Amino acid sequence: MALTPWSSFFDFAPYRLSGVVYGTLMNHAPALAALGAAASEAPYKAPPQAPVLYIKPRNTLTVEGDAVEVPVGVPELEVGAALGLVIGQTACRLTRENALAHLAGYTVVNDLSVPHTHFYRPSVQLKAQDGFCPISQRVTAAHEVKDPNHLQVKVWVDGQLVQETSTDHRVRDVEQLLVDVTDFMTLQPGDVLMIGVSAGAPLVRAGQRVEIEIEQVGRLQNQLVAA
Repeated sequence: MALTPWSSFFDFAPYRLSGVVYGTLMNHAPALAALGAAASEAPYKAPPQAPVLYIKPRNTLTVEGDAVEVPVGVPELEVGAALGLVIGQTACRLTRENALAHLAGYTVVNDLSVPHTHFYRPSVQLKAQDGFCPISQRVTAAHEVKDPNHLQVKVWVDGQLVQETSTDHRVRDVEQLLVDVTDFMTLQPGDVLMIGVSAGAPLVRAGQRVEIEIEQVGRLQNQLVAA
């Protein structure tokens, strides 16, 4: 599969994606609550007390309109409609008061994965196959989004609306997520931090078209094809 060159992303500073794309697990309060007692079972024995992060490596990254291959032997993929926080200036030990000032803006991400039940530590193989992270080439400047914690998120498959959720009801809202993450690691300009996927992520198959729209931010469309 030929991916669009990474250097073609965002031709204006500071939005060029030159850094790392991070995902956040279990940050949707209803999804965490739905796990019930399972969130407190061994080996962890309690819900997470800090952000649970993972990386979408560069082989996963692709852009609007590129075809995404569904791996052989995998009948369906899970669509992860996510708001991406694009870091605009070095972010270390932020406060709620200054967190948003460190953002260049927001973008739409499709955090694709092979369906799985390992909610704490999903296998890299399930989330990091080629093309498993389409990202919109449009970044909406931070000042253009009034409140990133209250945006509608919609997913269409072949033109049919299959999920309607929002950026609300996060265990950590945008400001708190930035505060907690930068308490133990520095985020650099060009990094993207996803706020996490909502419960009820749709399933899609090869041959289907996926569109994600986040209010005030933009829209992302990709076609799935068989490997």
